[in-house]
Amino acid sequence: MFGYKLNTLNAVIILAATAVNCNAFVSPPLVFSRPVTTEVSSAISDEQEIDIDIRTGKKTGLSFLPEETIERAKAGNKIEKNKLAKDPTSAFIDVYEYAAKIRAGEMTWKEVERADLDTRVKYVGMLHRGKRTPGQFMMRLKVPNGIINADQLRFYADSVEKYGDEGGVVDITTRQNIQLRGVKIEDAPDIIDGLHARNQTSFQSALDSVRNMVGSPLAGIDDKEMVDTRELMNALNDLVSLDPETGTRGNPQWGNLPRKFNIAISGSRDDYAHTHINDIGLVPCEHAETGVMGFNVALGGFMSIKRIAESVDGKMWIPADRNSVVTLCEAILRIFRDESDRKDRQKARLMWLVERYGVDEFKAAVIKEVESYDRGVVIGDTQPVSKEPFERRSLLGVHKQPQEGKSRVGFLIPTGRLSQNECRVIADLADKYSEGEVRLTVEQNAILPNVDDDKIEELLVEPAFGADSRFKVNPGRIEGNIVSCTGAQFCPLALIETKAHAESLGAKLEALVTVDKDVRIHWTGCPNSCAQVQVADIGIMGAPAKKVDPESGKAKAVPGCKIFVGGRIGEDAHLSLEPFVSGIPLDEEDLIPVLIDILKKEFGAVDASPKAVEVVIDE
Repeated sequence: MFGYKLNTLNAVIILAATAVNCNAFVSPPLVFSRPVTTEVSSAISDEQEIDIDIRTGKKTGLSFLPEETIERAKAGNKIEKNKLAKDPTSAFIDVYEYAAKIRAGEMTWKEVERADLDTRVKYVGMLHRGKRTPGQFMMRLKVPNGIINADQLRFYADSVEKYGDEGGVVDITTRQNIQLRGVKIEDAPDIIDGLHARNQTSFQSALDSVRNMVGSPLAGIDDKEMVDTRELMNALNDLVSLDPETGTRGNPQWGNLPRKFNIAISGSRDDYAHTHINDIGLVPCEHAETGVMGFNVALGGFMSIKRIAESVDGKMWIPADRNSVVTLCEAILRIFRDESDRKDRQKARLMWLVERYGVDEFKAAVIKEVESYDRGVVIGDTQPVSKEPFERRSLLGVHKQPQEGKSRVGFLIPTGRLSQNECRVIADLADKYSEGEVRLTVEQNAILPNVDDDKIEELLVEPAFGADSRFKVNPGRIEGNIVSCTGAQFCPLALIETKAHAESLGAKLEALVTVDKDVRIHWTGCPNSCAQVQVADIGIMGAPAKKVDPESGKAKAVPGCKIFVGGRIGEDAHLSLEPFVSGIPLDEEDLIPVLIDILKKEFGAVDASPKAVEVVIDE
């Protein structure tokens, strides 16, 4: 038997009540007792029907899996076997215990069980960066719909401050999410408790979990909005990371997926959520006959080191209500959890399962699953989308809201990298101008919503947007559209450093050439494509390159890249799957001329003024 059976939950964990609202999910501080005693353990009965982890008082992730799935996991990959040996959903207990022992001087991080260090603590959102920063972790949060507040921003800064200016940074991700850098195990419990006290969590944000819920950054403040995604995002976040039986964060029902799973809901025709590269993408669309607002369902989009796949039409439509959205996603997740590959992780994403079924057969399986829940949800056929011309709108700059006297102000955060001080600066701006609220975008930038129109001029002259700041409300068409993965500074998979190069080259290209439309340049350090280079106008991926050494005259291996051209986002989304050019050295003297040539030939760029070029050369 896997897991344990328990009849006295109060001996293990003290639970507090949980409330949820449409703007942020609420999680109580978790209060843990000492490990279960021999007396309590002896009371466990094999006749009880539910597998319970005796340390958490919660069901195990394994207890939700059918026997057939468990048998496949036994013959599965190393991670599956690790999950069988020690359920990942209790990893937060291990983090607390390891932290207490390290603080007491009873052990060091190097003595943490290898399977915990490399695998299980990812369930808590902690990813060890042993190759770059041994003993330190990236902690990934869950920020549904990318909405945060000033208090949370200050807490992020406080949490990483002890790790220094270089190591203790905060990153905005391409899933509207937050990642804290430099975290040590001994500090993790305080950060986790602080997040829970602020209605956030890191639980089930990594490993084989449903990742951050991506929605519209303009939800509720958009005059072209079709669906307000906030309530739906929070409901889905609660589905996957709130235990309905205990009211605590971490839902074991979805704690043992075969692989990660991404969900995105778009709120308008702009598709700011990039639904075409998510496992489930919900695209707003009215029903042609009834006029009811709903979603067409896209399935299977993903990016990995072995395969990049654009989503396919799931041939389904659902109404845009909470019950329908949650029920559909739950049904697809159940099928995915129990039936996807447990042996080859590269084939354990939803697209492979959809292809194995066939789209029509998969649709039938989803409908059957939904009907078994008996919630009154009806799945229709894909509805025709509007053919009226539509141009995707910019999220940067000052834009009127439908609310009288209010505007949104989007600003550039180069590559999404924030220092501790910059977190606090944004928090101060939010408190002063947007009632403490900040919206994050998949382009790694931020929006201050609901700014009073009569405060706009005052906001724009704040030092935060001055000459000495990295933030810009009206950046150029190139520098304002730079996206970057973590890169080699922290990520062990990256072949090149990305963020520093991306920010530097973005500014230099902006000064060297002029374009009449936005050009999106994405940087990713390896073929996993975390920065989604295939959707970019120009995508730069770390790759081998050679360059002639001037002293020896021989070609030597140097950091380099391959470049993709022609990806698109929005209603006309398209993935650029083949490199436009490869083997380009990363040195600016080699890379800049190649990029300028691409900008001129493919995007109509022209040379900037000679004076601007002189400034760049002088630098």
